[in-house]
Amino acid sequence: MNNLMENDHKMDDQEKRKVYSYWAALLHQKCPRCREGDMFKDKNPYHLNALFRMNDKCPVCGQRMEIEPGFYFGTAYVSYSLTIAFSVSTFVAWWVLVGLSTQDNRIFWWVGINGVLMIVLQPFFMRLSRVIWLSFFVKYNQNWQTESEHI
Repeated sequence: MNNLMENDHKMDDQEKRKVYSYWAALLHQKCPRCREGDMFKDKNPYHLNALFRMNDKCPVCGQRMEIEPGFYFGTAYVSYSLTIAFSVSTFVAWWVLVGLSTQDNRIFWWVGINGVLMIVLQPFFMRLSRVIWLSFFVKYNQNWQTESEHI
């Protein structure tokens, strides 16, 4: 009977844990190893004084967030890719919904609106690029509780 209660307790703990999918973990800025712990100390990317304050280790699985000194220099490439993809997608959406013409200033409206959106979304893109960069090197491990070694 006691063993049955322990199994029920383990099931409750597992059901309470929320493990995100890969894409949801990226967007919620979760640790790539366990997909549960927050990578950043402050969840809001628009608190600019705490924009890059990351946990040293994942609060859930203990994964180090900075694998080596200067590790996040590579995020510039990821951030650049994100901003290019965003600009191309807004351009295509503008072209389909509003249209492009050499007869008026529609293209300049897109440039202005896209520029404002890029500035507003830059803190989110910068954090997202760090999460994506770390996920390139640290893979999800559903058995992280049983393994003692982590990078």
